[in-house]
Amino acid sequence: QVQLVESGGELVQAGGSLRLSCAASGRTLSNYDMGWFRQAPGKEREFVAAIRWSDITTSYSNSVKGRFTISRDNAKNTVYLQMNSLKPEDTAVYSCAARAASVMIRTSPSQYNYWGQGTQVTVSS
Repeated sequence: QVQLVESGGELVQAGGSLRLSCAASGRTLSNYDMGWFRQAPGKEREFVAAIRWSDITTSYSNSVKGRFTISRDNAKNTVYLQMNSLKPEDTAVYSCAARAASVMIRTSPSQYNYWGQGTQVTVSS
């Protein structure tokens, strides 16, 4: 079992930056691919970014590409999401997720087995 706890969400003005953290316990993350997803009120959960266990391959949704960066520190068992140039439409609950390492990055929520409780990010205009 992997337990995930997100932190770092808060209220920020448009154009600002935030760094979300996802700390894992129970298992080492070095054997897991990690993803960040978000869900706004009344909307489906959507893919934001993912990173393979090897830290070589990353993937981003078109809506965040060039603004967000996913990274991981396997020694600290933590995954990060650096978010720059935030927009009001980035407002959502952000959750990290883990799945066993695979050869391809997965972007569907249904392909992840472990989830954190989420952290609220609110971007004001």
